[in-house]
Amino acid sequence: MAHILAVDDDKEILLLVKRSLEREGHLVDTACSVQEISLKKAQLADLILLDVMMPGEDGFSFCSRIRDMVDCPILFVTARTEERDLVHGLGLGADDYLQKPFTISELRARVAAHLRREARSHIHTIRSGDFNLDLTGKQLLYQQNTVQLTKSQYAICAHLIQYAGQVFSKEQLYEAVFGFDGESDEIVIVEHIKNIRAKLKALGAEPIETVWGIGYRWKKERL
Repeated sequence: MAHILAVDDDKEILLLVKRSLEREGHLVDTACSVQEISLKKAQLADLILLDVMMPGEDGFSFCSRIRDMVDCPILFVTARTEERDLVHGLGLGADDYLQKPFTISELRARVAAHLRREARSHIHTIRSGDFNLDLTGKQLLYQQNTVQLTKSQYAICAHLIQYAGQVFSKEQLYEAVFGFDGESDEIVIVEHIKNIRAKLKALGAEPIETVWGIGYRWKKERL
C-alpha cells in the first residue's frame, strides 16, 4: 500500500482518482488546491499526482517550490498538450505526466510503474570510468562527488550504465525505467536526457552519446 497525494481543482477527477487507486489498496489524500497542502503532507507522500492548471498557485510553481524537499515521484496531470509546456514541467523536476482525459487503466499503470521503481532494491556498485553508480544508496558519483540528480534522472543513468555501450531507443528507455509504455515516453526521455547532460557537462563529463535515428548509450570504457 502506498500513500498517494492527488491535487486537482476538478472534484470529479479527484473522486475518480481516489476511488480507482483505493481499489488498488492505496491510501489516497486529495486536495482542490496547493494551498491546502503543507510541506509535511507532501513529504509523507509516496507519490504525488499534481494538476497543472489550478486557481492561485499552479502545479508548475508548486512542484518547483517543493522539489528539493520532497523525495517521491511527482506526476503532472494536465490538459496542456503543447510540448513546450510538458518539457517545462519535466524541467522543474517532475518525473512524468498523465494527459487529460485519461483512462482508469492508464492511471493505475503509471502509478504502479513509478511505485514499482521506488520499491526496487540493489546491493552493489558499478564503476564506469570516473563514475561510480551506488545501487544501494541510489546515487551517481563522479570522481567521488555526488551528482545531484532527480530520481528519474538517476534511474535513466543507472539503466544506461548497467548496459554501457548498448543503444536504447526513447521508448525502450522509458519502458525499462518506468515499466510502462505510453504516449509520453519520447518527450519525457528527451527532456530528462537533456537535463542529465547539462548536469554532467558542468562537471566536465559527457558520457551519454546520441546514436542518430536510434537512441542513446552510455560510453563504454575501453580496457
